[in-house]
Amino acid sequence: MSTHTVRQFPESFVWGTSTAAYQIEGAVAEGGRSPSIWDTFAHTPGKVHQGDTGDRACEHYQRFREDVALMSELGVRAYRFSVSWPRVQPAGAGPAVQRGLDFYRALVDELLEAGIEPYLTLYHWDLPQELEDAGGWPARNTAYRFAEYARLVADALGDRVTHWTTLNEPWCSAFLGYGSGVHAPGRTDPAAALRAAHHLNLGHGLAARALSDTLPSGAQLMVSLNPAVVRPRSDSAADRDAARRIDALATRVFTGPILRGAYDDDLLADTASVTDWSCVHDGDLALIQHPLDALGINYYTPSLVSAASGSPDAPAERNDGHGNSAHSPWPGADGVAFHQSPGPRTEMGWTVDPTGLTELLLRFHREAPGVPLYITENGAAYEDKPDAEGQVHDPERIAYLRGHLGAVHRALTEGADVRGYFLWSLLDNFEWAYGYSRRFGAYHVDFDTQRRTPKSSARWYGRVAASGQVPEGE
Repeated sequence: MSTHTVRQFPESFVWGTSTAAYQIEGAVAEGGRSPSIWDTFAHTPGKVHQGDTGDRACEHYQRFREDVALMSELGVRAYRFSVSWPRVQPAGAGPAVQRGLDFYRALVDELLEAGIEPYLTLYHWDLPQELEDAGGWPARNTAYRFAEYARLVADALGDRVTHWTTLNEPWCSAFLGYGSGVHAPGRTDPAAALRAAHHLNLGHGLAARALSDTLPSGAQLMVSLNPAVVRPRSDSAADRDAARRIDALATRVFTGPILRGAYDDDLLADTASVTDWSCVHDGDLALIQHPLDALGINYYTPSLVSAASGSPDAPAERNDGHGNSAHSPWPGADGVAFHQSPGPRTEMGWTVDPTGLTELLLRFHREAPGVPLYITENGAAYEDKPDAEGQVHDPERIAYLRGHLGAVHRALTEGADVRGYFLWSLLDNFEWAYGYSRRFGAYHVDFDTQRRTPKSSARWYGRVAASGQVPEGE
């Protein structure tokens, strides 16, 4: 007789999986698609591990029906995907390319036929290169172009997609793309990073308004953020202030305007030496604070920080899990050091700590009362290899998922209104600057043959999705 405790999730809880266009689609020059910033960045020597690119990726553009069948096999009933802006509107302006929209129409129809609810994300980092050439996200005009693109997609898919997300992880777009330069477009200008953050916020607000004007009643509007769980290394005032600074830059730079219609005073003061925030125009904050139907939260690992020690001129330790660069993604926080949190680590070097997910969910339960929450990304990279029989066993990932789903259940029991969980990711894929060297997928992909093989974690997650139950141990 089993003595394992089982955590029961609500019957209405949504079990899904996530992907992003550039990471899986391939077909970068088909159907009228133009280059994105990630095409340009990946083809720049030295930017991506071993020169990997998304040119082919998982060939999802050709194999989407096979991949929808994998979702059915997995047993999930929701799929979060992103639309490629340069596939739909190659120049970032002007009319839509119908061949690009037809791909997403066919994908959505295939999902609905399989009984899988589409959760559409408009922007997962693949800005059309023409818009970057015109200034990118540090330029105010990009926010308006994004709203136009949002309206084009809503016009085409609003009759069959109910769940709409504007941006995915705008922190990465702003601070890794324009601050540290480890993501596309690879710029290293701290003032530009802060302008990009504001214009991403503005783009979200403008797109949210465009979606609300275009979509049928009943459509659900979200944004997916990657708020940080920032913990001070000690209880000293200096370490606690370091944590406050990073919380402002990682989380409140987005949640302040989006949820409360304001940038917090401490953020403005901390960054005053970098920018005067003149990019914020009258009326912007009211536009950004558009009502949300839900908030997406992406979580992988916590951050451990302290005040930097040693010479003021010496660079602070920056083990922040966001790639190696001589340039910091933390403008105005040069006096903050980042440390590796204790505990087991994934292949990304990220500490496994499910308590951070409970902490985040309860934080937003308090800070955004009445706004339902979804975990729109959570998962782990491990060195997954087929065995002699071609099977892929990944007990570490099962343990990771069990722990983090337990963390979600704890938040539910403490009152958080959590509506769903999307596993990152359906497939091993192009993992940004890490290329194909990191595997997050429920399905192993042989990138030479494109063969998909379910990992043992896929079968485990499928049983959870089917039953709504997470056993504590097995």
